[in-house]
Formats: sequence, structure tokens, C-alpha cells
Amino acid sequence: MMIQKVGLLLFLAATRLLCGAEGKPNIVFLLVDDLGWGDFGCYGAEFNETPHIDKLAAEGMRFTNAYAACTVCSPSRAAILSGRYPARLHLTDWIAGHNKPKARLKIPDWKMKLDHERVLLPEALKEAGYATGFFGKWHLLPIGQPDMQQHYPTDHGFDINVGGREWGQPKGPGKYFSPFGMPGLDDGKPGDYLTDKLTDAAVDFIGQNAGKKPFLLYFSYYTLHSPLMAPKNLVEKYEKKAKGFENTKNELLNPVRAGMVECLDNSVGRLVAKLEEMGVAENTIIVLTGDNGGDYQETSGGLRDFKGWSHEGGVREPLIAKWPGKIAKGATRDEMVIGMDFYPTFLELAGLKPLPEEHKDGISIAPLLTGEGKAPERDTLFWHYPHYHRTKPYGAIRDGNWKLIEFFEDGELELFDLKSDPAERNNLAKEKPETAADLLAKLKTWRVSVNAQMMTPNPNYEPSNKKGTGKGKPGEK
Repeated sequence: MMIQKVGLLLFLAATRLLCGAEGKPNIVFLLVDDLGWGDFGCYGAEFNETPHIDKLAAEGMRFTNAYAACTVCSPSRAAILSGRYPARLHLTDWIAGHNKPKARLKIPDWKMKLDHERVLLPEALKEAGYATGFFGKWHLLPIGQPDMQQHYPTDHGFDINVGGREWGQPKGPGKYFSPFGMPGLDDGKPGDYLTDKLTDAAVDFIGQNAGKKPFLLYFSYYTLHSPLMAPKNLVEKYEKKAKGFENTKNELLNPVRAGMVECLDNSVGRLVAKLEEMGVAENTIIVLTGDNGGDYQETSGGLRDFKGWSHEGGVREPLIAKWPGKIAKGATRDEMVIGMDFYPTFLELAGLKPLPEEHKDGISIAPLLTGEGKAPERDTLFWHYPHYHRTKPYGAIRDGNWKLIEFFEDGELELFDLKSDPAERNNLAKEKPETAADLLAKLKTWRVSVNAQMMTPNPNYEPSNKKGTGKGKPGEK
């Protein structure tokens, strides 16, 4: 497998020599942690204030059926980088996952790392002449395993790593405030805020590379993950706003989290301003999305449930894309998009040949973005979660407007018509058994095709044990 990878990298290097890297678009990929469907103004939020992000949407394209590859973070991140379903990777839970030794089913022996045999997105772009910088949350290290030190961002195609380590949330002495305890990131001075400091580093990266070579700026925010912490002035601002606020949309009126959202929005504004200052904004693709749903029901914009759950609130994400002169301003697309799609999309937008043996499950959405070429044909998406979290272990399929969820413990099925019931309130599995059976057959066939790992009966199961099947609390992994 390593021989195959070397061959692909040599092919990409040859492409670089033949075609050159000059003129290729810069790529700024912004991945927000625990981002709810209803967190931005352009997606309906009224309490949170996101003027920079809303402007990004107004100047670009907004998607209404964009999905994360999993309801928790590590699998979603692996899917984006590899272009493969988490089920195919066998990386299906957040690292290191929950341990439920007395649960009904035993989880499979899943992976907690990305194989080096894979050519990941940053490696493909790097070999094509791109400078590659990683900023923020990584959470793809095999914690406690002998090869942990061989799986940092710089071991997987990034030139630099600022902030990426095994953490899924800030755990330094000051957490979101200095000191941070993160690689490549100075602690600054007392009171410095993590989102701001990471943005400082990202802005510097733009300044160092703009006009010299194309770059991939992969900014993987720690925010909005717990612990909820925000600058005092913003907390006070939203405390004041919450008083008397007419909460007609059942939004989360948490002044601290709202302050975190505003810091995120300010970060986006600063990055855009730097691109404009350096004169490269017109040749830069900006994509903004999230890794899984928000950590509260009230962040889901009316969708059912939230992070860690099998329903739409756990996986449907905002997705905004901007490329001046290439992506239509103020456009909205309803086609289904999922995390694996970014890899082949960026390759096509950069004028590079696809690597179908790598991004096996991703489909380039470049034609949707630019209006050039044939639109991708895909009506079906899948999810596979053989683990315990807030929900019971499950698999899911969306086929057109239909969504089926299969719970592994007892085979229970839930069937929803997302067109008429986007909030998944009306389970139609018993009313439409033929539709449910057809979708279940497709789901099972897909699992075989990707060699998905399945759960097995747990010999240590204790019927009285209920851990892992409850709703859980915000802030839990």
C-alpha cells in the first residue's frame, strides 16, 4: 500500500512540474467544532450575531442539505481529510470513545488513527505545490499507542501545525484563555483568547505565503466545543441582550456561547480582511462548515436532537462557500453534500486530476459551486455508528427525501420523510414497511461494500446497565 502511495505522490509532483503551481487558487477551509444548524444569522439565528459570516454567505453560496460524516468529531475530521466514509476507514468514534463494558453489544476493534498508506488532502495539495498550514483542533492521534507521535498534522501532509494535538477540547492551564499548552502556539499574555491567538497565526500564514505560492489554510477551530468560555466584554454584551429578548425560535440564550460565536465571526472577518489586504481574495476559495451538530438542542435550528444523536440535529451542518467571480453571489443549493466531498472538490477547483482510489466516497461538488460541468449524481448518503453515546448504536441512510435509522441493539427502525417532516417527528416505519425494507436493504448492502465493522453480542452484558443509552449532558464527548 505504501508503494501505491509513493506512486500517487510522484504523479502529483510530476503534474506540478508540467503545469506549475502559479495561478492555482488558495484554499481557506474553516471547520467549526460543535456547530449547530441554527448558530448563524444566515441560517436563522437572531440571538447570536454573525455579520462577517452572513456577509460571506451573501457573497457566496449557502447549502441547505450539507452533512457531517458523523455525529461526533474524530470520524468527521478523518472523512474530510481522506475523502472516505468513517465506516470504510474503521475510524468510527471520537478518540478515544466511550467504554461501556456492560452494554448489550460489544463495539468493534476500531482504529484511532489515519493510516499512512492513505494520500490525504493536504498531501495531495502539497505535492501539487501548495503550502499547507494546520491551525487548531486535530484530535486524530492514537492516544496511548506506540505510534502516537507519528500522527500529528505534520506527519500527514501539513507543513506546519499550530495547536493540533490529541485534545478534543482545550485542556491547557487556562483552557480558552492563556496559557494554552498547545504546540506551535505561544501562550501570549494573560487574558489572551484562544480563537484570537489561532487567528493571529493563521493571518501570519496568509501573509507569509500570499503571492508566493498557493496555500491551503486548514483552520480547525476548537470553538464552539466546551468548556464554554468567552471574553468578559462579550459575555456582558449578551447578558444584556438576553434580558427581554423575544425568543420566538427557541434559541439558546447562553451569553457565554454567544460570545464564543462572535469571536468565531470576528476571526472569519479578520481572515477575509487579510486576504483582501494581500491582494489574493479574488483567487481564494473559502469554505466554512462544521464537524457535527451543536452541543445543545436549542442550537439545532428546529431540527431534532443535537451532537451525538442519530437525527438531523446531530449531522446537518451549515456550509458556505465563496470564490469571487467563480461562485455565484447569494446563491442557495439544496443538493446533498457531505464531508468526504471536499477532497475531490478542492482538487478539481485547483485544476488537479482526481485520485478516485483515495477519495473513494467523495464526489466533487465543483459543478454546483461554479455552474460549470455536469452536476454530480448522488441521491444517497450513509452513516455508521457502532458505538454508544447519547444515542444507541445505529446506522442510517438518506435516500432522496427519505431517511431510515436502524438501531443495532434491537433492530428498531425509524423512517422519516424529510421533505414534509424535517424535524423527524413522525416515524413512518410501520405505515410504510415496504419503503423501510427497501432502504434497510440498501443500508446493509452499503455496509458490506465498505467493509463496515459490526457490533457483536457482549458476553458481559448486564440488563440492568443503562449507561450509554440516555440523553447525556452538554459538554460530554
